[in-house]
Amino acid sequence: MTEFTPGTVWLVGAGPGDPDLLTRKAERLIREASVIFHDALVSEGILRLALPGTRLVHVGKRAGRHSKDQRTIDALIVAAALAGERVVRLKGGDPAIFGRATEELEACREACVPVQICPGITAASAAAASIGASLTLRGLSRKLTLVTAHARAGEELSLDWARLADPEATLAVYMGKAAAGEVAAQLIASGAAGDTPVALIENASLPGERVLLTRLDLLGLSAGAALGRGPALILIGAAIGAASARPKTPALDDAVSAQQRRDEG
Repeated sequence: MTEFTPGTVWLVGAGPGDPDLLTRKAERLIREASVIFHDALVSEGILRLALPGTRLVHVGKRAGRHSKDQRTIDALIVAAALAGERVVRLKGGDPAIFGRATEELEACREACVPVQICPGITAASAAAASIGASLTLRGLSRKLTLVTAHARAGEELSLDWARLADPEATLAVYMGKAAAGEVAAQLIASGAAGDTPVALIENASLPGERVLLTRLDLLGLSAGAALGRGPALILIGAAIGAASARPKTPALDDAVSAQQRRDEG
């Protein structure tokens, strides 16, 4: 067991939100920390694991509303460690997957601050578990590709759509709710079949989880009509078709039907 000494930093994966999906190591580090810098997507249930007296500092970035820019976050982490704190930088999912871990690792190393990573369950794994599907399927879906559909303000979403349209791969799109229509259009234009199975999972693993099973040519319509304001992940590919046996959610089906009527009218 690695000792958590004063003056060190751990980048800790909080997983998808359910405290039961934390690793045992992540829970131990949270309990031993003297200060925790946490993202907006870290659930209250996980933050409650911190011991009384632990400083909880919100540094999250969500839906374009940034409480702290990345350089400020880096500086806060380093300053706390240099002051002798046991620092946890708590990130949703896995720190190494779209978690800006590189910037924070480099900032610590430049300041000669010891820093390590504690991995966490990433959203794609939690979302697949929620719908009872595998992310791979022998003989059909041989690859798993993780991408983010988040682009800086004013910038176009620039991805290798031809590669992502591979019918033998499962595609997991992080932060893709707002860009769902563009994702679908670009994939279909690059050769993906319109009837490719798709799952949208909002708030995966949490009590407010919402699931919509649809197809690629209906993705944009479905995302706009059926999802709320929580973070959502999109899973696309033949392997996701195995989730079709899951009972449908009437509320989501009704929302999509209503949106279709409005568009046709």
